Amino acid sequence: MSTEEQEQAYEQEQAPDLNDLIFLEEAALEAVPTIEERGIDVTPVMERADRVREQISKVIVGQTEMMNLLLTALFTGGHVLLEGVPGIAKTLSAKLLAKSISSGFSRIQFTPDLMPSDVVGTSVFNVKTSEFNFKSGPIFSNIVLIDEINRAPAKTQSALFEVMEEQQVTVDGVTYLLSSPFMVLATQNPIEQEGTYKLPEAQLDRFLFKIILEYPSLQEEQLILRRFSNDFSNTLRQSIEAVLSADDIADCQRRIEQVYIREELLDYIAAIVHNTRSNSDLFLGASPRASLSLMKSAKAVAAMEGRNFVTPDDIRYVSYPVLNHRVILTPEREMEGFTTKEILEGIVKKIEVPR
Repeated sequence: MSTEEQEQAYEQEQAPDLNDLIFLEEAALEAVPTIEERGIDVTPVMERADRVREQISKVIVGQTEMMNLLLTALFTGGHVLLEGVPGIAKTLSAKLLAKSISSGFSRIQFTPDLMPSDVVGTSVFNVKTSEFNFKSGPIFSNIVLIDEINRAPAKTQSALFEVMEEQQVTVDGVTYLLSSPFMVLATQNPIEQEGTYKLPEAQLDRFLFKIILEYPSLQEEQLILRRFSNDFSNTLRQSIEAVLSADDIADCQRRIEQVYIREELLDYIAAIVHNTRSNSDLFLGASPRASLSLMKSAKAVAAMEGRNFVTPDDIRYVSYPVLNHRVILTPEREMEGFTTKEILEGIVKKIEVPR
């Protein structure tokens, strides 16, 4: 046999058989995990959250945690209470979030003389038909900004109970449903107490988060001055584009619902909330609604970071904004100068983290 014939015979021996190739290809396909095995794909949630952050960061400097929590509430159908001194962009942040979404937006300025019908709407007599027709109020929108919610008396604040919990309004015995998404963003000033009314605990419990905003750092304030030194006409605000639709938000909510959370982490959430009820430093503990809020928001935080599973850090990250408005310190601890944050952080540190 010639050298050339030997080389051809060797190549034929080394060449894989067609049946072997088919078998290897099938085996490789079987090794690829299915969608069910991989879990839900949360990449769209992460990408959409990044798009909103990119738009709002054109105007807002810093406030990263606030933006993350606002998006978490948006993607879980929750409501947010923003608390801080005047001039730190509480109202502006809410308006920019609404502007980045292709949905309805309304703003209600709460005042002492505001009536419940000014919020939810009222029945108006139609002379032509001799019938009463319902005229919807500003609460019938998708993103509703309530400025200085503690300016209105309890009677007006109670008009929000049903709509915030059940996304519906009942007037004269008739129930009217609101469209999705629906989110209430309320602001309040913690310093100025004259002419204000304390929010009842039942209403506070309906907010997913209470976000306490602080003054910007020196570097952030310097950046604010540089950014707006030539923008007296607020052209930067006009550059915000709508990057999310109602369908996008609904899709994100469906994906977040399917984010995996271990049984041990559910027990971890329950232990944290239960400890607020048995803690001697707290006069009022958190409700079961707080447990559900912790679970939902932890799932959303995981999804926005590109993970389809929850970690203990996700729960710890949202524990303070979820719980701070649902608990009340005992008078003794309050007189001693303790803060709600110190007590809640102590509770979270004390609970053993699942491994």
